[in-house]
Amino acid sequence: MTTQELGRWFFEQEARSLVTRLSGLKPFALLTPMVPAATLPPAAQAAIENHLIEGRQRLRGRIGDFLQWLRGPGRYATLAEAQKRIVFLRLRFNAVISQFYIFADVLTQRSEHGTGVWIAGLDDFAADAVALPGYYQAPPVVCYVSRGHGGAIRRARTRLPGGDPSPVAVIRIPHERLIGAGIASSLVHETGHQAAQLLDLINPLRWALQAKQREHVAAAMAWTLWERWISEIVADFWGVAKVGVASTLGLISLVSLPRAFVFRIDTQDPHPAPWIRVKLSCTLARALYPHPQWDALSKLWESLYPLQEASPEARTIFTLLETTLPEFVALLINFRPRALRGKSLKEVMPLAERQPARLAAYYQRWQGSSERMRETPPSLAFAVIGQAKADGKISPEAESRLLTDLLSYWALRSALDTTTICATQPRVRLEQPSSLASESTAILQ
Repeated sequence: MTTQELGRWFFEQEARSLVTRLSGLKPFALLTPMVPAATLPPAAQAAIENHLIEGRQRLRGRIGDFLQWLRGPGRYATLAEAQKRIVFLRLRFNAVISQFYIFADVLTQRSEHGTGVWIAGLDDFAADAVALPGYYQAPPVVCYVSRGHGGAIRRARTRLPGGDPSPVAVIRIPHERLIGAGIASSLVHETGHQAAQLLDLINPLRWALQAKQREHVAAAMAWTLWERWISEIVADFWGVAKVGVASTLGLISLVSLPRAFVFRIDTQDPHPAPWIRVKLSCTLARALYPHPQWDALSKLWESLYPLQEASPEARTIFTLLETTLPEFVALLINFRPRALRGKSLKEVMPLAERQPARLAAYYQRWQGSSERMRETPPSLAFAVIGQAKADGKISPEAESRLLTDLLSYWALRSALDTTTICATQPRVRLEQPSSLASESTAILQ
């Protein structure tokens, strides 16, 4: 066998091996057992399955094209050319595998007793938190739990490995925040990142802040930092606007770290320094929901981390940031992006029913009536519970039990609603095979 023949044989074996391994990736609907209440929202399930199936089909087609080329014109090509083509296919194969396991993290936990149903309830909470009716169509949102500190989001339409846009938003919640008011702070903050993308907020805000840098030369450093941190600040604003004091309490819990971290100002980090971040949350909340509790929380934070314990350089910067806080907050909450069609961020938020006194009244009225709280939009329910916690009306133990009940109920309600809808729809035979049917056929072959 000549070197050329050996090379062609080797590349054909490699390509056929890729197809064989690709066939081992079955749809999640055939792999992952879970109780009905823990399943993904139907739109998310369909979007994920179709995205992965179509990706595998495209790759299978490319491998088939390569094998045809190898047996035809490729016989006269150099081995280097064939090697370049098989390397590209292998890289694409690895991207398909990476995408599969990204979504596998979302699904596999749903087979765990208890945890799976809670996560499904969080899907409902996230969908409500990201919603802004009348201004955009929110993508499907799914959640999963992970180790580590703080949450994260892979936004819908951002690039997955290999460059494909994600069909859904995927939110990671740290396990230590799974049940409790802190979960509201983390989850709604992450949905704020998705909302900022849908509203195209970040770049226009950056331009406005750059204008402030030119306008306030003496405080240019502060405005430069606000611009650097704006993406995380918008997400914090979204949290305060949606769940009120639960957002600020959760933030305080999250960033209560050793002093060296709380006072550290890292210009490469998109997150504000923890010390000023809590002060900013209180200032934002005070502007949206005037109430003495924000001054009390701000003073508590200052007593936990006295500014005089920071370095002289950090104190100077924090003082400058505090000086610009009122003007910065006014700019943010009154900002009018094009997507809101003339309205400001403050004007499109559900502020009337999130006022502290209103939230306290809701909790008082809902005492002993779990049905009323269950039928409340999830973000409002979490805001009510967060306010009750701030008012000392609910213990951590009772809070955990109540949130577990709510998450389980929302998950079950969604599952039953989906079952009812499916049961009332007539069965339809498709004229053309869907991507799922094609994938199933490939598996059976």
